[in-house]
Amino acid sequence: MKRRFLSINFHQETVERFKGFCAKLGGSYTETLEHMMDFFDTYQLSPMEDFGPNMRGLEATIKKRINALVAIIKDIENNQTKPTTAMLQLLFEKAPAKQKQPRLVEVKKGRKVSKDPFFTTSLEAIELRKEKNTLQRDLKETKQQFDDILFSKIRIVKSSFGKPKIQLDMSIEELESLRETMKTR
Repeated sequence: MKRRFLSINFHQETVERFKGFCAKLGGSYTETLEHMMDFFDTYQLSPMEDFGPNMRGLEATIKKRINALVAIIKDIENNQTKPTTAMLQLLFEKAPAKQKQPRLVEVKKGRKVSKDPFFTTSLEAIELRKEKNTLQRDLKETKQQFDDILFSKIRIVKSSFGKPKIQLDMSIEELESLRETMKTR
């Protein structure tokens, strides 16, 4: 395909500057101008904007956005991730880790991290609920053991003289193991 050339009128100083710029890059005038336009379109920059010395304005904008992202991640970690993890641990009845959990974003030294009172009270409530569940499970196990002993190991023996008596059909080893389990609870 044959390309046509058109002319545009520029000031003489601008043309001299552009020729020097093209000589530094080592391309033709058309290629240099196309690359410049592609650069501005790709990065959505305006040649009319002033970025300051060494693009400090753009750098400051990027830093502000990064700081905003860090604040969002910290907020998500404190208000969503930790409480959800604690609830899941309660659901599966695993003890929460007593060791310090790693943070997604490190806090700079010198800053104070305010602890959320709701979060600490909810963790305490979760711990109490777990303890309650454990105690209820132990109580059910103890009741089951008592029922087993009461209905399967104890018999009423009628004597020909006097009142009927209760007899326990249990080996000494079973009795000792039962005593040990009761001591540990």
